[in-house]
Amino acid sequence: MPATMEVKCTEDACELDMAELHFTYDMPDDVSAADFQCPYCGGTDCLEEIEL
Repeated sequence: MPATMEVKCTEDACELDMAELHFTYDMPDDVSAADFQCPYCGGTDCLEEIEL
């Protein structure tokens, strides 16, 4: 099964509290939350991975 990553936005003005990213099998192993932008506010340096 491909990997998933739960992320949250740390931007104070953003309403996104959690999003789940679903990867294909081709996604590099060193991908992190910093490689994505927030789908709600569009911020590029505000996503943090949620560790469960």
